[in-house]
Amino acid sequence: MTNSEETSREADNALQWREGDMPYSSLFGDHFYCQTDGRLECGHVFLAGNGLPERWQREGVFRIGELGFGTALNFCETWRQWQHLAASDSQLHFTSFELYPMQAEEIDRALSHWPELDRERQALVTLWPKTPAGIIDLAITDRVRLTVVCGQALANLVSYTEMFDAWFLDGFAPSRNPDMWSPELMQAVYDHTSDGGTFATYAAAGFVRRNLHAAGFNVERRPGFAGKREMLCGIRPASAA
Repeated sequence: MTNSEETSREADNALQWREGDMPYSSLFGDHFYCQTDGRLECGHVFLAGNGLPERWQREGVFRIGELGFGTALNFCETWRQWQHLAASDSQLHFTSFELYPMQAEEIDRALSHWPELDRERQALVTLWPKTPAGIIDLAITDRVRLTVVCGQALANLVSYTEMFDAWFLDGFAPSRNPDMWSPELMQAVYDHTSDGGTFATYAAAGFVRRNLHAAGFNVERRPGFAGKREMLCGIRPASAA
């Protein structure tokens, strides 16, 4: 891709702000989070769908992987709940794969909608690099670490060495961004999931379910958020002894 093509592509992804502080991607033709309440959707889909915070009651490092960092809403809400509900001797490492990382001021504006996240939002924005690119690795607290891997999710995940206990699959809608739900990427997610590890996603499209099942996950349909009929969650079966 030439420099001019890359510049044009980035311009196409320029944020639009709708209804005040609702971020919208012109490239993918989709909002960054649920218009009803993205924070509550995070709790319903990603936290409850992965059996959290119950699984945080063990010592050691709990590793969450995410496809689509976006506004950092999922991270901030996860961190907020972790502080109150996780075992005191546990640690959280949250790793997200993001093609178009936002600027600090954009994250700040997008999350300002939720006063519940003021503390987390302000801390993240303070630490966020002026030019987000490459691998962003932040020691948020002595117990919480955030890594954002910028660039193409498939290429970066295939070469990644870490395994994850839970996945938040939160790319733009499958109909608008099918590459984020491809068989190859879902296989890479499975390959980077620990035995007994889980995933959850708001998406319920048939091809997404089939791709996750073909990768090796046991897939389950559950009621979606805010009247959405279905969401998907699942588990990587433990390997045979």
